[in-house]
This record gives sequence, C-alpha cells and structure tokens, in this order.
Amino acid sequence: MSTPWLVVLAVGAITFFWMLGAHNRLVGLRNAIIAAWGRVQDTLAQRSAALAPLVAALREPLAAEQGALDALLAAQAEAQRTAGLLNASPMQAAPAQAWVAAESVLAAAASRVTALLEQDLALRSQDSVATPAAALREAQSRLAFARQAFNEAAADYNEALAQFPTRLLMRVFRFAPAGRL
Repeated sequence: MSTPWLVVLAVGAITFFWMLGAHNRLVGLRNAIIAAWGRVQDTLAQRSAALAPLVAALREPLAAEQGALDALLAAQAEAQRTAGLLNASPMQAAPAQAWVAAESVLAAAASRVTALLEQDLALRSQDSVATPAAALREAQSRLAFARQAFNEAAADYNEALAQFPTRLLMRVFRFAPAGRL
C-alpha cells in the first residue's frame, strides 16, 4: 500500500473510533437520565402512597374544605398521568414540560391543604394525619433531590450534545436534547 492510502485508512480508522466513542458516551449519558428518572418515579410512588391516606384522614375533619381536597386529588391524578407520559420517553422535552406544569398545580393544591392542616393543631397531632403528613413531607424533600439529579444528568447529556464534533452526530444517531424537570 502506498502512503496516501495508509493516511486515508488511518484517518478513517480514527474517525470510526471517535464516532464509536462519542456514540457510547451519549448512550451512557442517556442511560444516566433514564436511571435518574427511575429515582424520580420511586419518589413519586412514595408520595402517592402517603397522599391517599392523608386525604382520607382529612375528609371528615375538613368537611368544609372538600374542594381543596378534591383539587389535591385531581392534581395528583394529573401529575401521575403526565409522569406516565414522561415514563414512556424520559428524554423528550415536551412530556417533561407537561409534568413540570402538573407538578406546579399539585404543589399549589398541596400548599392549600397544608395551610388548612397547619391551622388545626389538634388535627395535626392525630396519628392518622401526622404519619401520612410526615411521609408526604419526606417524599416531597426526596423528590426535590431526585429532580436535581435528573436535571444534572440532563444537563450533562445536553452539554455533550452541544460540543462541536459530537453535534455532528446528533442527526446521524438521532439524539435529541433532553428535557429538564
């Protein structure tokens, strides 16, 4: 083989292995996002498990505030629905934005119920209310950390996509920027 063919072969081999390495890096970063979404889902399940008994325990004592409790349950149902959509494709931005919007509605409804609960010291101290309320607060704080981990993984992935040579591979391998929570 002549020298020009060896140069072309070397450049081709370097390009191939660079593309393979870039692809594997993006797949690894994408898998990190999927794993982070799994942690968010686990936290959402814990929150849902704490929310149902809390609302059931508050139905009778807060009979005048059934609208607030119903709004909380409706917001929880919508958040679960959008989480299901995001579960189908945790990399896409549109389902992530829908989930964030549903979570903000849920946070507003939860803050309303929490404010009602804070007004009644005797109700807060009942075991049927205190235990699920504590579990709900713990799940909410864990959710904040899980969302942060997801957003960091998405930022790393999006940053890798934005780098110059890797950006050329986006269309070839059909990588798209990830949504953020």
